[in-house]
Amino acid sequence: YRKQPVCVLIEALTGGARMVASTRSFADFTPQASFDVKKCELHRLEAGPSETAVLTREQGLQYYRTMQTMRRMELKADQLYKQKIIRGFCHLYDGQEACAMGIEAGINPTDHLITAYRAHGYTFTRGVSVREILAELTGRRGGVAKGKGGSMHMYAKHFYGGNGIVGAQVPLGAGVALACQYQGNNQVCVALYGDGAANQGQIFESFNMAALWKLPCIFICENNKFGMGTSVERSSASTDYFKRGDYIPGIKVDGMDVLCVREAIKFAADYCRAGKGPIVMELETYRYHGHSMSDPGVSYRSREEIQEVRSKSDPITMLKERMLSNNMASVEEIKEIDVEIRKVIEDAAQFAISDPEPPLDELCNHIFANNPPMEVRGTNPWVKLKSVS
Repeated sequence: YRKQPVCVLIEALTGGARMVASTRSFADFTPQASFDVKKCELHRLEAGPSETAVLTREQGLQYYRTMQTMRRMELKADQLYKQKIIRGFCHLYDGQEACAMGIEAGINPTDHLITAYRAHGYTFTRGVSVREILAELTGRRGGVAKGKGGSMHMYAKHFYGGNGIVGAQVPLGAGVALACQYQGNNQVCVALYGDGAANQGQIFESFNMAALWKLPCIFICENNKFGMGTSVERSSASTDYFKRGDYIPGIKVDGMDVLCVREAIKFAADYCRAGKGPIVMELETYRYHGHSMSDPGVSYRSREEIQEVRSKSDPITMLKERMLSNNMASVEEIKEIDVEIRKVIEDAAQFAISDPEPPLDELCNHIFANNPPMEVRGTNPWVKLKSVS
């Protein structure tokens, strides 16, 4: 006899109406399952990441919660921007959630990560609350950078931003990897960039130094098919970004599948920790919004194309269907998580709107981490401001 999910029907006393209550227990769920993931394309490697991923129920629920929170947070940022509560640059991450979640699941919290300006998702996976992220977007004191950084400049422990200059974070990431090697701490650095930055000269300089010194650096190109409004085919003579390291091994990964990304990152991190030097990875993904909030995102691609990706390859839907079809979660449980997330997002949005802006006398604070108070010149030589660390 196999215990089946139980549904108790209670006949309501008034009006003969029926109320359905689910009394499913944890014993009913499959605690763990194995899934086949897409085989990665390899460059200068004899063997690649595992083609089978083991997922526990707890991991699945955690991944779902994290990715759905990222999605809802970005949709809320979109709404606040259109209400002119968020101003300036704002690049949204919805559609690419499997990349951030898969990377975080495949490395340690003590490993290091640096990315470009599409950074909200990574700020969240690196441990910053939705409340602090949205408050940073609205420029409030409770923001992760005290309201002074905005969308492109958020930081956390072992997370170095959020960088506004195209490609500039890649040599910085190589430098962080050099520090890991120098300190001998067995940590790695993940340096992310987009397909639009992939032709930058400084990236190839970083590749060269990292290969010469065998730095523990995972260079990751998040290929979302468009650099601003230009397709990869129109901007790159070679769109095999995972082969761009030439003398550095590379892997091409399905960036819409969180398990595929996780297995690839585990492989890459093990490779780097073994002292073999850097590795280049290409995550094939897709962004649902435009490049930034000033880009409607439908002048260089059709709405039908976006909808097709949503319906066939959405990373959150894919994980949810895997869990439901393998009896690792119930529809009711997923709905409860969605309701909880919506509440967290709404509460964070209210805080981001009501929290005060930083006062003017804090403008120059924290220029240095541990210096005594110092005077800073203002917009002209007669204006003096104070900086406190």
